[in-house]
Formats: sequence, structure tokens, C-alpha cells
Amino acid sequence: MTERTTSFWIRNNRPSFRYDAVIVGGGIVGCATAFWLRRIRPGLNIAILEREYLGSGASGRNAGFVLQGTATSYALDIDRFGRQLAARLYQLTLENRNLIFSEIPSDAIDAHATGSVTAAGSDKESESLRKSEGLLRQDGFAAEYHSSAEINGILGSRGFYGGLLVPSGGVLDPVKLLRFLASQSRATLYEYDPVESVHTDGSMARIVTGHREFESDHVLVSANAYLPLVLPESDGARHVRPVRAQMLATAPVPVFLERPVYSHDGYFYVRQHASGRILVGGARHLHVADEVGYSDAVTSTLQRDLESYLSEFFPRVGDFEVVDRWSGTMGFSPDGRPSVGSLPGNAHGLWVAGFTGHGMSIAFRMGLLLARRMLGDADEYAPIFSADRHAEVGDAGDDHAAAENSKP
Repeated sequence: MTERTTSFWIRNNRPSFRYDAVIVGGGIVGCATAFWLRRIRPGLNIAILEREYLGSGASGRNAGFVLQGTATSYALDIDRFGRQLAARLYQLTLENRNLIFSEIPSDAIDAHATGSVTAAGSDKESESLRKSEGLLRQDGFAAEYHSSAEINGILGSRGFYGGLLVPSGGVLDPVKLLRFLASQSRATLYEYDPVESVHTDGSMARIVTGHREFESDHVLVSANAYLPLVLPESDGARHVRPVRAQMLATAPVPVFLERPVYSHDGYFYVRQHASGRILVGGARHLHVADEVGYSDAVTSTLQRDLESYLSEFFPRVGDFEVVDRWSGTMGFSPDGRPSVGSLPGNAHGLWVAGFTGHGMSIAFRMGLLLARRMLGDADEYAPIFSADRHAEVGDAGDDHAAAENSKP
């Protein structure tokens, strides 16, 4: 989107609005929080402020996967977080999935409980998935490990070394989800009006945009990768950094792929839409230095890698035509977990960031957590995401690099 300027006259004649709750950011987390605020306190007057249009960020640019767990295997999560925390994170993503299918009509968001497959791109990854199956079963979660021949037979693929089938995985249309949540929240939506500053004074917050001013007792800054730009005083660069992802979509081909596939330690992902179109994303690990920052652009080299991946591992696609190419900016956290922090001087003001490319797996349930926190209520998962855990991080760059190498 081309940057626009704001005149002296507009700045000096901004209308002022008062809301019970203001949410900065019209992505999945912001819309989910508005949905749950309405559910918990039906009388609230809610506003959603969006710098462009609803779903213009990462929430409207992903593959629409509803997966369980984090971006790494369960075995690796246990190595990183310990058994108890890994199990709680997995349970949270399962609750997220179950809430989506129980609270939202599936036909409203094109949601399908297909199950999902994590496919191994190497012997090492295959062994990690085999180990994960046993650990998941021990902790009460359903999972089925399949050999190379079995998983390639299930997927109609070739070249995978094995795979883990999780029956609770699914897919949906992320933009339809956003629009449904925003509609059900009955929030007033302000689009194409970027927030310039957020000021807090006791229990009240003042949010200034290019065209308007807002006052509210309850504020959520849900900017993910853009947190350092929207709320510089949050020390956002310590908690999140911008990482670009690229995808493509083909013209329709005969339907053969029933489940979403997440492979090569999560660096490739693919699904087939009901229309027959194949959606493929990833390859960021092959272009790490280029895939950073806020630039909304695709590169020919990475796009060729996506095409090569599709041809190599899914030959049933045959000769395909690419009809769409796009990118999106994700927010990566130092340890692969999102962070929730408080706005300075405001008891009911929060910010959230750092979903590390797995926001759809956690966002709906995270919205419930945030709504409860904004209203002064407790949530059992809140301590897991406290931003205070990063307080002792000395060099955010080094910590981010460690997280990148462990594949969020």
C-alpha cells in the first residue's frame, strides 16, 4: 500500500470517539478478542482499528491451517520447554481447534475437520516424528506415525521419509473467519487509518490515528510483527521481529490431497482447496537473509523453490499453472511463543505479539485469554505468555537466531 500523508487541517480537526474497548489490529487475534469481549460482556461498545483492511496482514495471507502443537515437533518442544509446558501448549492448540468447530458454523468459514500431516523431509525428522507419536500418546493426545511408504500413499506424494497424522487437524478460510468474528463482535470497524500513537494515563488510554482520536478504558494492541512500530515504548524489538513468508496458488487440478501437509521441519506447507487449487508456502529457510522486514513482495528465486517442491513431492499435480503469488509479514518471538504485555500505566491495556507463523493454531483461544485479561479476569494459560519472561534477554538478535535455528 502506498504511504499517505495527513494535512495540518485534518490533524487539527480530528473527531474524538469514546469506546469501552479499543482493539488496534484487525487480524485474527484482534477480531477473536472482540468476539470474546462481546460474549463475556454483551453491553460493551467496541472498536477495531485497522491500518489497511480487515485481513490485510498475516491473518489474511496464510494457508488456513488449524494445527495442533507449535511449529516444531512435540519431541523438540519437550526438549525446548520441558514436558509439562509442551503438553500445556499442545492442549491449548487443541482447545483452539475445538472452540473453532464448536462456536463457529463450519460453513460460515469453510472449515473442515480433515486431520493434518506433518511429513518428514529427512531421516532425522522422521525419527523425531516417530518419537513424538509415543510422547503424544503418553500425554493423552491422538497421533499416528506412518512409514515412508504409508505416508506417501496417504498423501499421493513421493519422497517423504515418514509422517505423523494428527486426526484433530483441519483447514478453514482465514478471511471468512476474520469477517465472521468481526461481524459477531458487533464492533465498529475503522479501516485505512493507521494508529500513530497510544498514550496511557491511569485507567484511561488515548489512541491517535491520522484521522481520529479514541479514548477507552480497555485497550489491546494486537499488531504482532508491527508492535515495535505501533508501540515503541513496549521495547517490542525484544519480543518480536518481522519475517516474510511467501506463497503461491495454482489453477485447479483434480482433487487428491485431503489433508493439509506441513513438512521439512515446517519450512514447507501445502493444501488443496475444495476448488482444486493447490496452495504452497515456505522455502524461507533457503533465503533467510532476504525474508526479513516488512516488504510485501515476492521473489522469483523463492517462488521457483516453491514450484520445485510441488513438482518433486506431489507429481500427481502434473504440469500446473500458477495464478496467484503473495507474501505476508509474520512476527517471530525469541522462543517461539507469543508474548502478552501490559501498556504502561494502564491496568486494562495489553499488547500481544510473536505468533511465529502459527497464529491460526492458537489465536481464537488467545482471544478468550486476552478478553478475560482486559476485563480483569484470570486465565489459566496467561502465565505461559507473560512478556516478563524476556526481561533478562541480553541480545534479542542472538536469541531470535536461536529460535530461528530451532524452527519456529
